[in-house]
Amino acid sequence: MKRIILPIIITLLLNSCAISQNTDLEEYLINYDYDSRTEMKIKSAKLVELLISEEAILVDIRFEEEYKSWNMPIAINIPLSKLPNSLAKLDKSKIIVTACPHKDRAIIAMTYLQTKGYKVKYLTDGLIGLAEYLRGNNAYNFIYKL
Repeated sequence: MKRIILPIIITLLLNSCAISQNTDLEEYLINYDYDSRTEMKIKSAKLVELLISEEAILVDIRFEEEYKSWNMPIAINIPLSKLPNSLAKLDKSKIIVTACPHKDRAIIAMTYLQTKGYKVKYLTDGLIGLAEYLRGNNAYNFIYKL
């Protein structure tokens, strides 16, 4: 009898966890509006301001090999596939900005983190846009304001 009851209890607990996580995503989608659409985005210039004021953390969600081949030293690398097991690395008191070269994976990561209660945005111009922005005077000003 105990052999039958324990698996049933474990299954019920796992299903309730899955249902509560789905409810978070459903709630996010149900409440999504034009303000949400604006709030989820950030451009490089604003990101740099938030990094200087230490209000944000930039998370590069590319694969490790991509990060190793080129990266922004101001970002931490948490590949998208490792994000669910790496939440402890993220400070909930800061704005988390997800980024990849363009924005496809950054949007997925942003949505996931949003459902986990993080203040999060994705970098609309991507890491390539950030690299373009951090040239010349912008790079100098950023480095010496940090």
